[in-house]
Amino acid sequence: MRTTKKLAVGAVAAALGVSTLAACGGGSEDSTASDGAESKSVTLVAHDSFAASDSVLKEFTKQTGYTVKVLKSGEAGAALNKEILTKGSPQGDVFFGVDNTLLSRALDNDLFTPYEAKGLDQVRADVRLDDAEHRVTPVDTGDICVNYDKKYFTDKKLAPPESFADLAKPAYKDLLVVENAEQSSPGLGFLLGTVAAYGDDGWQDYWKQLKANGVQVVDSWEQAYNEDFSGSAGGKKAKAERPLVVSYASSPPVEVLYADPQPEEAPTGVAAGTCFRQIEFAGLLQGAKNEAGGKALLDFLVSKTFQEDMPLNMFVNPVVDGAKLPVLFTDHGAVVDNPETVAPEEIAKNRDEWIQSWSSLVVK
Repeated sequence: MRTTKKLAVGAVAAALGVSTLAACGGGSEDSTASDGAESKSVTLVAHDSFAASDSVLKEFTKQTGYTVKVLKSGEAGAALNKEILTKGSPQGDVFFGVDNTLLSRALDNDLFTPYEAKGLDQVRADVRLDDAEHRVTPVDTGDICVNYDKKYFTDKKLAPPESFADLAKPAYKDLLVVENAEQSSPGLGFLLGTVAAYGDDGWQDYWKQLKANGVQVVDSWEQAYNEDFSGSAGGKKAKAERPLVVSYASSPPVEVLYADPQPEEAPTGVAAGTCFRQIEFAGLLQGAKNEAGGKALLDFLVSKTFQEDMPLNMFVNPVVDGAKLPVLFTDHGAVVDNPETVAPEEIAKNRDEWIQSWSSLVVK
C-alpha cells in the first residue's frame, strides 16, 4: 500500500505555494565526524511535508550546539518503508512523521530506541499512545474532515452537510470527492472515520450508500483538493464542480493565508461531524549515529518553541498543554471536539482487510 502524507495540511500549504526549509545551518552528511568525535549535527528523517522556521531551528542549535539536517524521504508511507528496509543502519538519527494509522508497522519492526523526552509530561495524555515504552514521542495532531465550498451552498440555498450520514442524503448527490484509501493518507483517515462511526457491521453499507450517491474517488489529495474541489484556490482556477472534499480542519486558514488579498472570512468550511484525528510521532532510530543529538532533538520537538512554530508551517495542532495557536487558526480554523478515532491495535489488526474491502466496494 502506498500512503500519501496528509498532515496535517502541510500539503495544503505546499499546493498554495508555501516554501519549506530543508535544513538549518551547515552540518556534515555523516552524524559522526571523521576523527571519531561526536558530530555537532543531528539528522532528522522526515516526510516531504515537514517544515520549520529557520529561526526556530537556529534556536535549537543555540541551546544544544547541534545543527539540524533535515532529510526529506518522500510521502509518509514511503518514508516509513525506507526506514524499515534500512533498519539498524538508518539514514539519520530521528524519524518524524509516522502517524497513528501506520504506527503499528513502525513498532512491530522495532525501528526505535525507547526514550522518554524531557517535557513529555506537558504533552496531552490522549495522544501518548506508547506511554508505557516511549518508543515514539507525539508531536502534533490534525483532523481529516470534509470541507465545503461556502459560496456553492449559499448560492444553492442548501445547508452544508454536518455529518457522515448527511453525505449519503439525496441533497448531496454527486457533490463529494474523496481520496483513494489505498494510496492517500487523507483517504485512509476518512475510511477509518467511517469505520469508527458505523462499526464493523455498518461501514460497508455506508460506503455503498455513498457510491450510490455519486461519490467521486481520485488517487491523491492534490487532485481532489486542487483540481476537483470548487472551494479551493486551485479548484476555482480549474473550474471544479465538486463543492465537498475530504481535506483537513486546518484547510480554511490556509485558504486565507495565501489569498491575495486575504479575505475576512475563509471561503471554505468544515463539516465537524466527519472528522478523524491523526496523531504524528517522532522516534530515535535504532542504530542512530548521534544518539545524544537525537534525544536532544526529541526534547526540542515537544518544547513550546517548536510546538508554537508548527501551525503556520505544517498546519497542524500542537500537543503540548499551553502552546498557543496563531490568530489565523483561532479565527478561521475549525475546532473539532469529538473526532472519530480508532485504537492503533485495531488499525494494525484490520487495516489491510478494511482497505481491500473498501476497494472492492467503491473502486472496482
